[in-house]
Amino acid sequence: MSNRNGVGVCAGCVLVLSWILCVASVPAAAEQLTLKHAVDLALVHSTATGISTAEVQHAGAAYRETRDNYIPQLVFGSGLGKSWGFPLSLEGSAPSIFNVNAQSSLWNPALRQFVRAARTEWQATNLQNKDQRAQLIQDTVLSYAELNKWEQRLGRLQEEETAASKLEEAMTERVKEGIDSPVERTRARLSAARAHLRLVQAQGSADVLREHLAKLTGLKASEIETVPDSIPQMPAIPDDDADVATAAKNNPAALAAEERARAAYLRAQGEHKSLLPHVDFAGQYALLAKYNNYDVFYAHYQANNATLGVSIQFPFFSSVEHQHAAAADADAVRAKRAAEATRNQVSEETLRQQRSVREMAATQQVAQLEYEISQANLDATQTRTDAGTATIKDLGDARSQAAERFLTLQDVTFELERARIALLRSTGELEKWVSSGN
Repeated sequence: MSNRNGVGVCAGCVLVLSWILCVASVPAAAEQLTLKHAVDLALVHSTATGISTAEVQHAGAAYRETRDNYIPQLVFGSGLGKSWGFPLSLEGSAPSIFNVNAQSSLWNPALRQFVRAARTEWQATNLQNKDQRAQLIQDTVLSYAELNKWEQRLGRLQEEETAASKLEEAMTERVKEGIDSPVERTRARLSAARAHLRLVQAQGSADVLREHLAKLTGLKASEIETVPDSIPQMPAIPDDDADVATAAKNNPAALAAEERARAAYLRAQGEHKSLLPHVDFAGQYALLAKYNNYDVFYAHYQANNATLGVSIQFPFFSSVEHQHAAAADADAVRAKRAAEATRNQVSEETLRQQRSVREMAATQQVAQLEYEISQANLDATQTRTDAGTATIKDLGDARSQAAERFLTLQDVTFELERARIALLRSTGELEKWVSSGN
């Protein structure tokens, strides 16, 4: 009885172990990754996002550091030491058991401008972060769209390779039978080799793009599979130049350059106002000891001492500060010219992109018609071949021409998508377009 139970248990273990091994040997299925989900993952996992976020935090901390000069800075300390003779100072302070120092700015025209400049620089960094965010979205969208192109092309190329191999076999038989010359077999082999080359190139391009998307999204490259239906429809191509005006007005890079120019102007104003009077608050408390001889040299000694007041300074002349102000003026002029150059560059680039979109749309229309003609010619050749009025060579030529036209149409369509995506980024509508997808 126990032997039979033992045998049954062992048999069950073998079945369970076999099932586990079978499951482990099954490759992981690719994950259906939509475009919107890919962009969301990229915005979370990308190193560029972390860098731009840190830059914004740094600019915010710099602004708060400048602003907090109006908040009293408290320093607790002690100046312990033995005095012989008159109590001299220790590092500029009277010897004391315990002391507290407080200092802050009350009225300072230069500091006020520096605070405004730091706040403006923070705003410029936020706009630059928005531009870097748009750049990351554009990179993700283009990689996704191109990977989708290669994935769709792979199926067509596999069919073409199979057809080319069959044609090569048929031509080999015809050459053996003396129907065709050996050069026709060589041409068939060349067609098969070209089909294999295109397949290998497409697979390599798809692998590289899948790896790039994996780095952006944090997923495994082997688990990424695009969803063509998740790519939103492109908006209609405008007939006017409204996109140029929109880009010049809303482009984050242009707006960031303008804010930096304004920050440079405010810093220059602050440097000039550093020659104006300013008022600071100051306070000090000290607990003094008799062993520092205060009771010997001062008639009215007491242990607890405090001083509160304001420090009023009237800068009279500073050649160094004048040169600082002149340098700041030059920086402000340079930043202003740089902002103008950035805005002009954005306008010109947007106009170029808009014209490129129109040109690529016309090119796509030509490629579409050429493909339709080649496909119709292939269907007609197939019918004539079945009827015996066309040769296998004619069918192979028609199939090769249709394949070339298909690849050209795919390439032109993707270039049009690339141009449209670049234009959407310039006008600040790229993220909105991605969000409209599934």
